[in-house]
Amino acid sequence: MVVVGLAGSLLAATPHAAAQSQGNAERGRALFSSKQCGHCHLPRGQTGRGPAVEELRRPQGGYELAGRFWNHAPAMFVTLRQEGVAWPEITAEEMADLMAYLQADPARDAPLDLYRGETLLVRKECLKCHRFRGEGRSVGIDLTQPRPGYDSPVKWAASVWSHAPRMAVEAQQMGVLYPRFSGDEMGNLVGFLRSSAKSP
Repeated sequence: MVVVGLAGSLLAATPHAAAQSQGNAERGRALFSSKQCGHCHLPRGQTGRGPAVEELRRPQGGYELAGRFWNHAPAMFVTLRQEGVAWPEITAEEMADLMAYLQADPARDAPLDLYRGETLLVRKECLKCHRFRGEGRSVGIDLTQPRPGYDSPVKWAASVWSHAPRMAVEAQQMGVLYPRFSGDEMGNLVGFLRSSAKSP
């Protein structure tokens, strides 16, 4: 088990304290259309492959939405592969706009609990693919190293969007249960990784 000394089990740092790009909801709406998101996410009452667009567009936190993206990736990846459609690439700048359109605001994320973040690193079995302070495997990136994705919910969501399809495939090939995140779990995990990466 990873043991990391923390100055107290709870740190009331807000997840939106890092620099955050301001997105534009209208650009996000156009992006939602241009990336063909509306192909599967139709208005409520219409039959689509994914959740209704109204379920996607609701007041939520930035890390909360990143967790929803992560959870959604395996099913979406399989659907796109069956249809012969490439995984849509989304830059951090585009992600800021998309998050604004989907009503994701980092100010709605709960204060970070780094102790819970440390626990999640182990409980979600992240070390079956990633290394952290010398423990774990090297299938994925070394989580100890500082990452641009740690800087803000927008950058993290963009990183998750790019990484999740590969993770889903690797997990299936390795027979590893793909981890799911709910509520404030994603924010707590990222907060812990960010604090650990910056420590000596």
